[in-house]
Amino acid sequence: MSDFTTRPEIRGTFGVATSTHWIASTVGMSILEKGGNAFDAAVATALVLQVVEPHLNGPAGDMPAIFHKAETGETKVVCAQGVAPKAATIEAYTEQGLTLIPGSGLLATVVPGAFDGWMMMLRDHGTMSLREVLEPVIGYARNGHPVLPRVANTIAGLQEFFETEWPTSAAVWAPGGEAPKPNALFKNPDLARTYERLAEAGEAAGEDRAAQIDAARAEWREGFVAEAIFDYLKDAHVMDVSDEKHSAVLAPEDLKDWRATYEDTLSYEYEGWTVHKTHAWSQGPVLLQGLAILKGFDLGAMDPFGAEFVHTVTEAMKLAYADREAYYGDPAQSEIPMEYLLSEEYNAERRKLITDKASTEQRPGRVPGFEHLADAYIERAARDFNVGQVAAQEPTMSHLTEKRGDTVHLDVIDRWGNMVAATPSGGWLQSSPVIPGLGFPLNSRAQMFWLEDGLPTSLAPGRRPRTTLTPSYAEKDGVQMVFGTPGGDQQDQWQLIWFLRFVHFGMELQQCMDAPLFHSMHFQGSFFPREVRTAEMMVEPNFGEAVIADLRARGHNVAVADPWTVGRLTAALREPDGILRAAATPRLMQAYAVGR
Repeated sequence: MSDFTTRPEIRGTFGVATSTHWIASTVGMSILEKGGNAFDAAVATALVLQVVEPHLNGPAGDMPAIFHKAETGETKVVCAQGVAPKAATIEAYTEQGLTLIPGSGLLATVVPGAFDGWMMMLRDHGTMSLREVLEPVIGYARNGHPVLPRVANTIAGLQEFFETEWPTSAAVWAPGGEAPKPNALFKNPDLARTYERLAEAGEAAGEDRAAQIDAARAEWREGFVAEAIFDYLKDAHVMDVSDEKHSAVLAPEDLKDWRATYEDTLSYEYEGWTVHKTHAWSQGPVLLQGLAILKGFDLGAMDPFGAEFVHTVTEAMKLAYADREAYYGDPAQSEIPMEYLLSEEYNAERRKLITDKASTEQRPGRVPGFEHLADAYIERAARDFNVGQVAAQEPTMSHLTEKRGDTVHLDVIDRWGNMVAATPSGGWLQSSPVIPGLGFPLNSRAQMFWLEDGLPTSLAPGRRPRTTLTPSYAEKDGVQMVFGTPGGDQQDQWQLIWFLRFVHFGMELQQCMDAPLFHSMHFQGSFFPREVRTAEMMVEPNFGEAVIADLRARGHNVAVADPWTVGRLTAALREPDGILRAAATPRLMQAYAVGR
């Protein structure tokens, strides 16, 4: 195995910040340099990601985070995943002739969650004032940044649609009728003013920083932000991916009544590591299920870049993701048999299903008392939803069209040992029309609900959609690590592969980043139009022709991606002696780790 890496693994003792855009990473580091902690830095990083990667996330999106607080030793989840509006009933959608919730537009909107989640974390665990943390995002929105070619191309591809159907989006993303050129200076003055007014609302609350932050949260829920949203929504009737015009069901009381929350993590022991994930309102537990299935294989004896490793991990992921589709959902509204799904007895039976051939079946496990959910998934995966040839509404990576939205990720560790991993998403520029005067659109997360009764993922008022967003935290013998990636259904696949190579093969963080990746598309997708691609998987070409041929011989339908296009991982680690390490993928030439 070569020691060469595409970039150095960052090492230091003061602090590290890594994210999917170099500007955001350096902003996070600048907050640490000013004396802020990891929570301050994570918030500032995340808000800047909304500006520099607006095709991947926005203020009205959603956000889960996992953090470790050094002072108390606690490890918690921030749930900033908004819920379905009170008027979002199955009947309200099916009466409009829908079989699936559209992947864009106003019907797909749940309560915007990201802003409240960031502010809650800043208030409770940060140290800086609201103004200090908002200054970077205000500055980049007001003064501009070099727009990514991917953003410019996305806007150019959608400009005609925006001008025809979503004119408020055209005004922000293609001002004066001109889409930005790649790497040109791009500004969003409306978004700058939105964050400036939120900062001013905080300052009007007095000197207390907690009161300032709560004032900004209230301004978002009930003040000028809410007023602008609902002034627009009361008359808005806009085109979405269904090729029909629809109106929103989101109402003022939905936004007013919702708050982000803290939760305990869900954890699993593997090779001495304790791996922490979110609960089943996200796909996070699927990584833990993958570990539980793979625990019975001697992965360390395999070639980490060989066909046996790729095949075994892929088949385990197919089984875990089948359970995701059958059993996951909002634990606040449904009973989720997670203890059983992670049990040794259950997974001993699951791993027996893995042979030397690729499965072509959807194989959720048979959980006692929940068998009807497994049957429902098998039927659903074979169903024709009669929505025509429509591209999925979130991409896996750059080998797919740029007209879809995606996600960002960040990891931060400070000198005191505080750690944050977060995967913000939603509210991207392709998702929904821009709210006039605010400079951002709403989200489209409701597309993950099903329009049929009796499922943990059935559309229901106040229910969280089963999101794909899934940051990670892991610890072993005093070593602590945060990591994650964008990528929709692929997030926990890429993280699982990265983690297995790190654990079993002694690879450094950056070596794992640079190693070739793969993923399965066999299970039902989370995004409209909810495709199933039986036995299909995608691999990077640097596995080599022999490995690819071996996988095809095993029955996998292998699609070979363009070089360096699968996965957008970042990670940060703290050794017991306080040495910090960080790494970021070279793919797309955007993500960067910084630190000292």
